[in-house]
Amino acid sequence: MIRLICVGKIKESYWKDAISEYVKRLSKYTKLEIIECNDYSGYDENTILEKERQEIVKHIHEKDYICTLEIEGKSCNSLTFSSFIENTLMNYGNITFIIGGSYGIHSDIKKMSNSHLSFSQMTFPHQLFRVLLLEQIYRAFKIQNHETYHK
Repeated sequence: MIRLICVGKIKESYWKDAISEYVKRLSKYTKLEIIECNDYSGYDENTILEKERQEIVKHIHEKDYICTLEIEGKSCNSLTFSSFIENTLMNYGNITFIIGGSYGIHSDIKKMSNSHLSFSQMTFPHQLFRVLLLEQIYRAFKIQNHETYHK
């Protein structure tokens, strides 16, 4: 099973449509759960990170393999990412990806993480990043199953 814990809710229909498409495509390969946590504003950065931390930890299970998405994380190509997903699912049974809010991810969550992954040194809108992550997960399963898609 793959779980995405995401800070923030998707409001725009075009992002919802893209996410729904990848959820539908992934249903052939794995169970997928997307959890949206509240994002906060009107507080200082530390307070926001703490409030988001409290929301995120409610959804982390003891046996989860946790992968945080962060600029400081390790980058990889799609083939390596595919192997990472395959090996992690074989050894742990599930992966929980965590996408933080506009200030990133609380240090306590990073410490809990089994791996830290970066897609780029660039900053992306959270809605777009969620679509990018789902697309790469879908690509990973296509690669594992030797199906045409990845070029």
